[in-house]
Amino acid sequence: MPIQFLGFEQKRITVPSADGPIEIACQIGGSGPALLLLHGFPQTKAIWHKVGPALAKNYTVVIPDLRGYGASSKPNGKDDHSTYSKRSMAADQHALMKELGHEQFFLLGHDRGGRVSHRLAMDFPQSVKRLMVLDISPTLAMYENTTMQFARGYWHWFFLIQPAPIPEAMIAANPEFWLKKHMGRHAGTGIFSADRWTEYLSAVSDPQCMHAMCEDYRAAASIDLVHDREDRAEGKKLVMPLRVLWGEHGLVEKCFKPIDDWSNASKSEVTGKALACGHYIPEELPDTLIEEARTFFSQGVGGEVAVKINKT
Repeated sequence: MPIQFLGFEQKRITVPSADGPIEIACQIGGSGPALLLLHGFPQTKAIWHKVGPALAKNYTVVIPDLRGYGASSKPNGKDDHSTYSKRSMAADQHALMKELGHEQFFLLGHDRGGRVSHRLAMDFPQSVKRLMVLDISPTLAMYENTTMQFARGYWHWFFLIQPAPIPEAMIAANPEFWLKKHMGRHAGTGIFSADRWTEYLSAVSDPQCMHAMCEDYRAAASIDLVHDREDRAEGKKLVMPLRVLWGEHGLVEKCFKPIDDWSNASKSEVTGKALACGHYIPEELPDTLIEEARTFFSQGVGGEVAVKINKT
């Protein structure tokens, strides 16, 4: 069973999509301005087990499983990988928040959830008041600036995009080995409690879920880049305040310049810094992230000038 956050209500919300109705499993708790938290790969909403309840003291916190992950719907991927494009996955989350009555909200995404957050903020700028992303630079910047060091460290980016069912079949041969080798090299497996590890292992052991995860990466290397390049050609950039945090012991620190990378994708101020951790910020440094989120999002509560949406 998925991990239950204390004081949170579990829900399954059906949202429309081009791929048919999608059920999004989520947990909702707290009161105040709405805050959406999006997890990364190969995890579930369980990454927020400490961060979510703490932020629920000040916000109405919505914590979903992304399409294809955890307990949410896992449709088969199409040949063009559009089923798991960040545009499709972001539209799910926008529809979820609208269904819950939140026309505007704050947004915090880690890893793949950060990439979904980026697209959500691009496609629905009127809804996202402030954006925080964790341990990523924009997908287009990372692919266009790939080095040998990056390819060796993030080899899963290039393994998971191989045609189905190559990575799916190889991971299915020993899911636990895969999970330990993947997650362990970024932070060590000791930061994950037994119940969270069980949930993550259950996900990668599910053929439908593993297929969806691979499609997420295949989309990132194909249709997502098309959408990103279209935005660049049209001069479209993020318009809301953006904060980026990353691990000083991770590969993003070694291979990229997150502030510069995000500033190139934004018309608004970009702030941020490296934290004394690896990739899994919500689970390695939850208290630090809680304080960062409270400080950043509190600046958007009350009296804030409405976001001006650039139509060009």
